[in-house]
Amino acid sequence: MVTRSFDFIYPAYIRGLAYLELGDGRSAAAQFQKLIDNPGFTVRHVTGPLAWLQLGRAQKMMGDEASARKWYEDFLALWKDADPDVPIYQQAKAEYAKLRK
Repeated sequence: MVTRSFDFIYPAYIRGLAYLELGDGRSAAAQFQKLIDNPGFTVRHVTGPLAWLQLGRAQKMMGDEASARKWYEDFLALWKDADPDVPIYQQAKAEYAKLRK
């Protein structure tokens, strides 16, 4: 059941965002990893691929820039055909460019 899975996994995404806002990268990363570990969810819902981006942000917050770059690269590769005007895609590209410097 997609809906049931969504009901259990989506709160992890929201918790992850809240932890990012609080500056708690470690807790945020744990929440986003829950989504990534559920591949059925990540391919059916937009928050799945976004979890990769958010995990990159959490890794950056924790000071692990190598891991952050990897998650940004994975997200950007997945969204390579996205509309270039989508704000979160633009933000991700800009953040990734800063990580590469």
